[in-house]
Amino acid sequence: MTLVLPDRDTLRRYDVAGPRYTSYPSAAHFGDTVDEAAVRERLDALRADPAATARDLSLYVHLPFCQSLCWYCGCTTVITRDRSQGAAYLARLARELEVVGALAGAGPEARRRVGQVHLGGGTPTFLAADELRELGRLLWTYFAPAADVEAGVEIDPRRLTLAQVEALAEAGFNRASIGVQDHDPVVQRAVNRIQTPAETARAVAWLRGAGFASVNVDLIYGLPHQSPATFARTLDDVLALAPDRLAVFGYAHVPWMRPAQRLLERAALPDAEARVDLLACAIERLTAAGYVHVGLDHFARPEDELAVAQRAGTLQRNFQGYSTRGGADLLAFGMSAISFAGGLYWQNHKALDAYAAALDAGRLPVARGYALTADDHVRGRVIMRLMCDLRLDWPALSAELGLDVADYLAAEIASLDDLEADGLVARGPAGLAVTDAGRLLVRNVAMRFDPHVRAGPATPRYSRTV
Repeated sequence: MTLVLPDRDTLRRYDVAGPRYTSYPSAAHFGDTVDEAAVRERLDALRADPAATARDLSLYVHLPFCQSLCWYCGCTTVITRDRSQGAAYLARLARELEVVGALAGAGPEARRRVGQVHLGGGTPTFLAADELRELGRLLWTYFAPAADVEAGVEIDPRRLTLAQVEALAEAGFNRASIGVQDHDPVVQRAVNRIQTPAETARAVAWLRGAGFASVNVDLIYGLPHQSPATFARTLDDVLALAPDRLAVFGYAHVPWMRPAQRLLERAALPDAEARVDLLACAIERLTAAGYVHVGLDHFARPEDELAVAQRAGTLQRNFQGYSTRGGADLLAFGMSAISFAGGLYWQNHKALDAYAAALDAGRLPVARGYALTADDHVRGRVIMRLMCDLRLDWPALSAELGLDVADYLAAEIASLDDLEADGLVARGPAGLAVTDAGRLLVRNVAMRFDPHVRAGPATPRYSRTV
């Protein structure tokens, strides 16, 4: 593809803090008005709703343990070398899965099926092979997989064993996402993550040998000491492994949330212009190799379901990034995990002790959440389609949402004058499109439809959009 980038002055002007829109509104706006009683009430209502029980479920399980901390990490983790913590955590997951599965009307005999399941972290492969088998047994005791279930797991190649890969395959997992970030030794030392290309290649070979249908590689741009030349070498290493998908995320520097990230400030973090050069390097190299640029930061082979979904206008975005299957209720388990069902978000306790104490006391570990308003529903749908399709079709959205969306959002559409003047969007009577130059700034476009971000000084801080 021919890469079109905004000019440097435009990049500087639009380099502001903003959400990544893996949810709407972002989790920063969740509050304690949503509690366990609200969650039970919503799940009870959905269980009695034939339309809801006809929908697939999507499951997420957060496994927070890591043996060491990668200093760039923004995830909720527990750093420990105590392997016994895995068994204790599984015992509590079993309680949570049992209770929520019953409330959701799931289970082997129920009508509802699981279309997607994802193990995230932390490092899911902190668990031993037998523990991974046990987790699979628990999942399929309290929930029932669809015939074509997508079951994915995040993999850290540094401490992966073949026994773990075989256990995951036996538990029904068929997709894997391998953490790489960057292969350059200087970058790796700066972020406290040492991983050789041989370790990455070995993990890919084991996964394919075990029958995994899809292998994704995660990379990060914007780390200390990265340059287009060094990042290109990492891209070449990864392309030699022929992954099915790649996620190329921009590093989110949020040290007020993740204090360890301050350690990266000892080295020179790339500025906005340098970050764009790194992403441009990835886009050019990956598209030249035949991958389709999907949404903001994903790449997939043309025949991959992710690329097919983008062409069909059915691509979705959630807390795991871009996804192929929309309309499912998301039930999430483990500390800090976020669920979404029936217009209600709820998040579990972020601290392991609080999560464990709630379950030990016979309670769901709900800490906070957010109930969508009618206005949120409209804006969330508009932002979803913008982030996934890079365009908005007013007649289609109006038919879907039962109102004149262009009229409802007239003030927001009018506010795009500067974006259009800068060549980032093109407006017409039937909709708007993000231009090739505006693609890398699509978060800025989405923010114009988000009153939560425009709320003033109380608005929480986010990572930079460039």
